[in-house]
Amino acid sequence: MGHLSTTERVCTTTPMPSTGEGSPTSSLTRRAKMANSEAQNRRGEDSSPESPVTRSKISSTKLSNSSTTKPTTSTTTKLEKFEMPKDLVAHVPKDKINLDDYIRTFKGDKVLGYQFDAPLKWDKVIQISLLHIVAVVTLLLYPLERLNICATIFSFFVGGIAGFGVTAGAHRFWTHRSYKANLPLRIILMLSYCVAGQNTLYDWVRDHRVHHKYSETNADPHNANRGFFFSHVGWLMMLKHPEVLRRGRQIDMDDILADPVVQFHQKYFIPLKIAFCFVLPTLIPVYFFGEEWGLAFAQQCLFRYVGSLNFTWSVNSAAHLWGSRPYDKRIMPSENIYVSILAMGEGWHNYHHVFPWDYKAAELGNYHVNFTTMVLDAFNKLGWAWNMKQPSKELVRRTLEKYGDGSHASARAAGADGPSAVAAQMVGHLHYAEVPDPEIEYDAESSSTESAKLDENENESERQKKTKKIAI
Repeated sequence: MGHLSTTERVCTTTPMPSTGEGSPTSSLTRRAKMANSEAQNRRGEDSSPESPVTRSKISSTKLSNSSTTKPTTSTTTKLEKFEMPKDLVAHVPKDKINLDDYIRTFKGDKVLGYQFDAPLKWDKVIQISLLHIVAVVTLLLYPLERLNICATIFSFFVGGIAGFGVTAGAHRFWTHRSYKANLPLRIILMLSYCVAGQNTLYDWVRDHRVHHKYSETNADPHNANRGFFFSHVGWLMMLKHPEVLRRGRQIDMDDILADPVVQFHQKYFIPLKIAFCFVLPTLIPVYFFGEEWGLAFAQQCLFRYVGSLNFTWSVNSAAHLWGSRPYDKRIMPSENIYVSILAMGEGWHNYHHVFPWDYKAAELGNYHVNFTTMVLDAFNKLGWAWNMKQPSKELVRRTLEKYGDGSHASARAAGADGPSAVAAQMVGHLHYAEVPDPEIEYDAESSSTESAKLDENENESERQKKTKKIAI
């Protein structure tokens, strides 16, 4: 989560393929045994998270605990191949990178004797560093005696709007399709996302879908195995690993490009970002609250903006490194209440990576630590949001009992040992797939965990064959 640049270049290192009982190969074998009609019927309630999501076909399967659902005219809807409008073609990122050339010629930069894993993007290094340095210095020198309370409250309000645009819009709606929204709500989500001042919705969604499908592998844009700084902000300062680009090309983005709201955002991205992230938030305090120009700029363009970025980045870093893992101890994402407070409910990350299609991004909808869910529930009551996806309590229970670290409240109530007494047996470079969204049909060959193996011996012809399978 959290993007600043669309520049995509690459470095070279890849991990060795995993083997053993928990390896992708054994996972694929287990799924092959389930490839019969009975297994297909049970996919929606399978407690074993072993089938990643593909977006080839969508059905209208009803979830056990979903909120009010608007009526549909048919029981099955096939996602047709999207044909991009001609006026939008120029505004979609063009990927002309030859991965083989970059893999052969690129290596990490060496700075002051330290060898980096990837070439640095020096323009981003300078921009992000200066932004934070200026923000810290300005904060230390800020004249508190001239503090305008109304302008300060407005800064927090704008920060909340920006956070809602990221969490409810780019993340829960466009990336995971965890609920449906009408046109007015989608416009609100898009404009709120513009206030955050991050990357285009297209890039944000693509990178986050890749992150979920290949979490903690070299195909993960902000792989937490590379440390806190890299997963927090360093990934924006370095060129992307070739696997990030290769797997990103395989992600189906037709549903995003087919949304007219996203088309509008893609076409007018720069003016929207400047207007809603910087200009309007600075003008309003000056003309409505009597704030000074310099102080309004400092509050909105430095303090609020830098804070918003770091709150979003903390989901990629802190929520992948520190906390309990009550739903799946084999993966790195964790339950982190501090991140949840800062990121408006996005810190319940162990649950989210097991059930990414839950609109709450958490098992419980406690509003005091999940503000985004509260607002979405309000829009649901208005009828602007519907089909609020969430798994059944039985599915959650079976999953945490089978894979959890014992830190869940139900396990402690039953007399199980607490999280400190349980060894989280994770596999650092293998991503265990999420519990599948019951509304999506799955192709075991094109979406198997084996694709996360990142076999460095795979040649170009094999890569093309896999790409053709995915296209089919």
